[in-house]
Parts: sequence; C-alpha cells; structure tokens
Amino acid sequence: MLSAMLNGLFGTKQERDLKELVPYLRAVNKLEPWAVALGDQDFPLQTRTLKEELKAGASLDSLLPRAFALAREACRRVLGERPYDVQILGALTLHEGRITEMKTGEGKTLTGVPAAYLNALTGKGVHIVTVNDYLASRDKAQMEKVHNFLGLTVGLILPNMDNNARKEAYACDITYATNNELGFDYLRDNMAWDMRAKSMREERNFCIIDEIDSILIDEARTPLIISGPDEEEDTSVIQKVNTLVSYFVEVEKDPVTGQYPLEDPLIKTVHTGDFKLDEKSKRILFTDAGFNKMEGLLQKAGIITGSLFEGKNFEYVHYVTQAMKAHKLFFIDVDYVVVEGQVQIVDEFTGRVLHGRRYSDGLHQAIEAKENIRVAKRSLTMATITFQNFFRMYDKISGMTGTADTEAREFTKIYKLDVAVMPTNRPIVRDDEQDEIYLNHQFKMEAIAKDVKERHSVGQPVLIGTVSVDRSEQLSKVLTKAGVPHEVLNAKNHGREALIIAEAGASGAVTIATNMAGRGTDIKLGGNPEVRARKHVDPEQDPERYQQIYQKELERNAMEYQAIKALGGLYIVGTERHESRRIDNQLRGRAGRQGDPGRSKFYISLDDDLMRLFGGERFRALMGKWGMDSGEALQHGLVSKSIERAQKRVEERNYEIRKHLLDYDDVLNRQRQHIYTLRDSLLKEEMMSRRLIRTASELTSEFLEAYHKSKNRQESESSDAQFLQDLHMQFGFTPADVEQFLNASLDLQRQEMNTFFELDMSEKASAIEPEMFNKFLRFEYLRQLDRKWQQHLDAMEGLREAVNLRTYAQRNPLVEYKLEGFQMFDAMIDDLARVIVARIFRVKLQPVQSVENRPKATVSTHQSMGNLLSGGGGGAEAPKSVSPSATPPKTSQPINIQRRVEKVGRNDPCPCGSGKKYKQCHGK
Repeated sequence: MLSAMLNGLFGTKQERDLKELVPYLRAVNKLEPWAVALGDQDFPLQTRTLKEELKAGASLDSLLPRAFALAREACRRVLGERPYDVQILGALTLHEGRITEMKTGEGKTLTGVPAAYLNALTGKGVHIVTVNDYLASRDKAQMEKVHNFLGLTVGLILPNMDNNARKEAYACDITYATNNELGFDYLRDNMAWDMRAKSMREERNFCIIDEIDSILIDEARTPLIISGPDEEEDTSVIQKVNTLVSYFVEVEKDPVTGQYPLEDPLIKTVHTGDFKLDEKSKRILFTDAGFNKMEGLLQKAGIITGSLFEGKNFEYVHYVTQAMKAHKLFFIDVDYVVVEGQVQIVDEFTGRVLHGRRYSDGLHQAIEAKENIRVAKRSLTMATITFQNFFRMYDKISGMTGTADTEAREFTKIYKLDVAVMPTNRPIVRDDEQDEIYLNHQFKMEAIAKDVKERHSVGQPVLIGTVSVDRSEQLSKVLTKAGVPHEVLNAKNHGREALIIAEAGASGAVTIATNMAGRGTDIKLGGNPEVRARKHVDPEQDPERYQQIYQKELERNAMEYQAIKALGGLYIVGTERHESRRIDNQLRGRAGRQGDPGRSKFYISLDDDLMRLFGGERFRALMGKWGMDSGEALQHGLVSKSIERAQKRVEERNYEIRKHLLDYDDVLNRQRQHIYTLRDSLLKEEMMSRRLIRTASELTSEFLEAYHKSKNRQESESSDAQFLQDLHMQFGFTPADVEQFLNASLDLQRQEMNTFFELDMSEKASAIEPEMFNKFLRFEYLRQLDRKWQQHLDAMEGLREAVNLRTYAQRNPLVEYKLEGFQMFDAMIDDLARVIVARIFRVKLQPVQSVENRPKATVSTHQSMGNLLSGGGGGAEAPKSVSPSATPPKTSQPINIQRRVEKVGRNDPCPCGSGKKYKQCHGK
C-alpha cells in the first residue's frame, strides 16, 4: 500500500532511472547527423582526438555524447544495425557502473559497444566478460570490426593460449574473455616468478559482464582454485570406505507426512535407522546407532583399530560422510556427468559442464569411487579466489542480463551495484499461462507429451526447459515414444549448443534444453538465416556464394516467420519450477522477442523437488479433498502464489548461504591481498640483500630485547645460554662470534649485528655476480613465501570447519574465524621471516673454479639451488607449473653452496627453525 502511494507520488524506480538518462540520450541523438556526415577515415581520427582531450583533463562524461554517436554510426556502417534508443539507454547505464536489465532479444551484445568504446579511451583496457568460450569468440568476431573501424584494438582470451598470446590480448584496448579465464589468469599471475611472466595489466579498470546474474550469483558459490595433488595421500582408503555405504540404513519416515520422527528431548528416541538426509542443505546426519555401526564396519575392514573417536581415527568419520553424500545426495546426469573417465560437475543453473572444477573436501574423490573410476589424489590448494572478490577489485564494474531485478538486493549489498530496468523496444505480447499441477511425475510427462505433439503437428516451434540432464533424457524418451522428432541440449552435447538454439524457432522445431540461463544465442522465429547459410559455405572462403545462399535463406525465413506468427509464436514449456524465479523468467523470456507473439506454461507435479521439499504433501492432501482424479490437472492462482512464496524462501536461503561464504572469504581475501602485494614487491626488488638485512635486523632486535629483559630479571646464566642457542639456530653464529659483545649495551649489540649482516651479504655477493645473487635471493624468498601461503590456506580451511562447532558454546563462529585467522596469518608471516633469514645467513656462497672438480656442489638452475640450500633433501619445491608464468627463471652461472654449520642428525631439530625433526622437515 505504502509502496503504491510512493510510486504514485514520485514514480517507480524504472521511471526515475529513465528520467535521469533521457537528457544524455537526447544529446547523443542530437549529434547523430554530425556522425553520419563523417567519412570512414574520420572515425580513427575522432578517436585520437577524444583520447587527447581526455589526457588534457576532460572527463569521460563530457566526451560521452560524441563517443556514443560515433559508436552508434560505426555499428550502422559496419554491421548494418543502428542501435535503438533503448540500447543507448542500456549503454548509458553500463557506463555509470550499473546493471542494465534488458529482455531477451533486445540486443545486449550491441548495447555494450558504446560503453566499451568510451571507457577504452582511457588506455587502461576494458574487459568484456562472457559465460563461455563460444560467446567470447562470437562476440569478439562480431564487434571487433566495429571497434577496429573506430581505431581500437580488440583481444580474445581462450583456454590453452600461451603466455605471450595472453599478454598481447590483455594489452588491447578491449579484451573478450570468460570469467573463469580472467580469474585463473589473476591467480597464475600471482604465482609467477618474474614480472615479465605476468599476462594481465596491473590495473583493473572497467568490465562489462554479460549474463551478470549467472556469473556473480549462480557461479559465485564455487571459488576458483589452482591446486596440485597431495602425493602422500592414500586413495585406497576412499575406495575401501565406498564399499561400506550399502550397510547403512536410512531412518524410517512417517508414511503420512513423509518427515522423520521428531525427537523428544525428555525421552531417548530409538531410531530405526543409521542416518537422516537433509536434502535442502545436502547433509548427512548420523544417529548414535549409525556411529556405532560405522565404528564396527571400519574396524572389521581393518581401516581403524580402537575407538572411532580417538584422535587418530576421527578423520574416517569424514571419509564415510563424504561417501554417503556421494551416494545419497549427488546423482549422475543431475549433479555431474562422467565423460571419458572423468567426473565433471554440471552447473545446476545453466546445465553446463564446469570444466576444470572439482568438488572440495574429498567429495569429488568419493564420487569417483562411487562411479568406479580412477580416484585422483586429494588436491592441495595453491591459490584460490571467489568471483565476488575478484570482480570487486575492478575500479568500475557493470553488467547486462535479462533477469536481474529479482536479485537487486544481493547486487546492492554485495557488489554495490544498482539495477536499472530498460523498457523493451517493442511491447511484449507473450501470453504467460497459469501453471498446471499434476499428482505425480508420470501424469505430468504424459500431459507434456500430448501438448507438445499437438503444437508440433501444426508447425509451432516448442522449447522445453528441464532442470537436469536426467530429466531431459527422460522427456526425450517420452517424446520419442509419442513420435515427436526433437533435439536435446544438455551438458552431454553442449558443443552443438549454438546450432541447436539458433534453429529452435524454426517451423515445427521441438527443442529440449537443460536450463536456458546464459545461453546468449538469439532464438528467431523461422530459424536463423545466417546459421543456415554457414552450414553450406564458409563466408570467409567464398563470400559471393555465401551471400547467394544467405539471400535465399532470408526469403525462406520471411515466409516461415509469418506462418509461425499466425500460430502464436514460440511456445515455451517448463517441466517444473526452478528454485529461483529468475531462472524461470529466463526460460519464459526466450519467447516474445522484439514484439513477437509467444506463449509459456509450466507443468508441475507434486513429485518435483521444489514441491516435495516445500509443501508438496499439503497440496496432495488438498487435491484429495477436492476429489481430483489422478491424471487431472489443477490450475489455481492460489497454488501459483504458494509456489512463488516457496521460491522466495529458497532464494532468501541461497542468498544467506552466499553472503555467509563471502563473509568468510573476505577474511582470507585481505590476507591474499597482503601476500600478493608482498610477492609483487619481491619481483620488483632490485636489491634483495637490503630487504634481507632489514628482516634480519628486526628479528635480532626481538632476540636482543627479550635477552635484556631476562637479564634484568637476574636470569643471566639461563638467558645467556638461550640467547646463544637462538642466535646459533637462527643465524649460525658461534659463541666466538657473540662473546665479544655479549655484555654490551642493547644499541651496540644491534649495531654490531647489523654490521655482521652487511658484511655477510657483501661476501656472498662478491662470490658471484651481483645480479645472479639477487636472483638467487629472490627465488629463495618466493619459494618459502609460496610454501608458507599454501600451508596457511590448508590451515584456514581446517579452521573454518572447526569454528562451526563453537556455536554450541554460544560463540560467533565468524568472529572466532577472524580472530584466529589473523593470529595464524601473523604467525605465518613471522615464521616466514625466521625461515628465510635462517636459510640465507646459514649458507656460504663461493665461486666454482672447476665444474669437473666439484660436481656435487655445482648448480645451474634456481631449482637446484633451492634443493641444495635445503640440505640436499628436496625441501619445499617451487609450485608445479600451471602455466608458463609459473615456471622459475633459469641461470647458467655455477654456484657453490656450503653449509656453515655442523652436520645435523636425523632426529635433531631442523636448523630452519620450524620446530620439526630434521627427518620430518628438510631432511625428508
């Protein structure tokens, strides 16, 4: 009521947004005659003029009318398409750093051109982000001609490109790439061993994200991870545990309500089963009987000895839990597919395979064991980041989608992004019918097949949306049995995606697609003339023949268009409601393009996941009271509203999950930024010896201050002994080195030790070339930094699991995670300083006179330098090469490295200062 009154007084948000943009649109339209009068050769000259004005101090907003007018005219001349006024309004929204919601078929790809052109004038680069490689390649190929006409360069990032090609693409004015490639390149750049090996620019200026809701919301729950296998893990345990799953029995549910029996806190409930399933949050909950059975099975299998809850055995609870989740909550052709002996995750929102992604925490391995394929070793995280934190590093982000308004709250709270809804170029005339509800899945499928067969028989194209690969294949069998020819698009044949969708509007076409989110290919009534012509001839090889065939296809398309229009346009069939209203709206939005007629209807059964988990039993009881037959459909506005309320509850829950994950990742993100800044400073450092001396001075100051405090407490003998031992273990000082100033003042001791460090560095630098010595120090520092960071990531993951248990003690787990996380990070930074100083100052470098005389002490690469420095036992190796940028640089200068301390026994403390035995650390 209040909202309606405010809208009446001040107008809706959409009306207010448009009112602010209209003056800019008028200014652009006013300059259109000026742009039309320019010659083709004038456009690059105008671009150069705009760049010079920008350098002279002009703002982007002051250049906007001319830049947009130039971009619009360039599109008309190069592509034969003049952007509509609504597309210019959308481009204005993008430039302002907002999200523009434009319905399907309104030309979002063209909308991005003016905004990208204007912001590329800064020379800092613009990234246009798409959801898959096909769209990145397609959009780049189409829009590159326009940008080149304007005098800009355009690049494209694809998988398997070498580092030089990536660097060239990122150096362009405008770069097309997927969100995955951008995120992984950022992580790879921050694992590089040389500044020249980085591919991306340092600045992240402006990005336009196509299908922004798919990228920043749907895919945001899964972080990007670069990892390497844990060579020490025994995967046979996972396979053994997998064989135990069949022995566990689920707790019996109430046959009427379908719910588990409630536990009475006053009476000890005896469950007739071992576990419960929480399908909403995908959890396994074991009963007491379940834990007892687990202990007995693990003991019988010889996996554990003693109690399950002993410290050494408790990890096997996790193995069993993950195996149970793999069997009971994750299903083939729904959550994942198996392709060429590999488990590949299916995106629940788009139905696409998420290449290169793996379920974390051992779940992926449990699924591999379940599917009886090779179990890969557990991955150790080397670098990770979420899409939320990656894209928030840009100075300005914007995006386009057909469905963002339902998620406006999340975009505002997490990304500080406003959503502006653009009007359609022509009014929408699509007929959205009420849902039809059936008692069970079988009756629903029969009704869908009957409806689709009728539509197909008259030549009306039908697009059917399903929520999983499994459901799409079930429906395909039903339609085949009914004699309806059709195409199936899901994660198993996504390679033909563009061709299938392009022809989904042809006369009589029936297409089954797993979720239509982010498809990015326009469905035109009558089919796509361009795609049809390309099937016959490549326009690059024979342009004349291509034009001839294209004209014939245009004529054919015009005839089909009128016939399909008379039948009611594209018919959209939803086989069930999705958890998110936004995904349903994306499916519906495929019909009614540019004022075309269309129709949509959703078929629902009480067996559907959404109905089953959120009130299906209540509806089943109502249908029984109303005396409905099993195969009869129910259509009622009350039911549709109840479904929408259920969807809102799920959306709220999913938002809270994403917000919760981001709160935790924000802690790690601040630490990540510190590490990556430190790494960059190491790569740019020209005098690494100065840095090492400063670090050593800070450490010795701590030693000296502690020493003097203990002396003041009259503990001179014990403090002297500890002081000498600390200096010996940390820096290799002998008692003779220290005795001469043991009783000196604090300032004199600092001065003497700093002098020692400077002389030591000078001696090492004189033993080899200064440049080579600098590279050696940088390599060792980077190696230790990466090793510590990887260990810290693993520790933070463990901490995150541990703090959740503290809710039982009425403590906030997020606060606990922040406090302990930063304590662990500070300890890691301090430990890094101690380790690197100990390793550098405890070695002696000498030039090699003859390689033949001293073969064991000669090294020719930084990798072997690191191995010798760690005592010849390997130590922590440099990160496995994930790209050319992660490989350490080489040098051909032979270096002799000698230990300056006595031989260390295998059971002695490791000289690096880690606190471990030598055989468990650098003597491993």
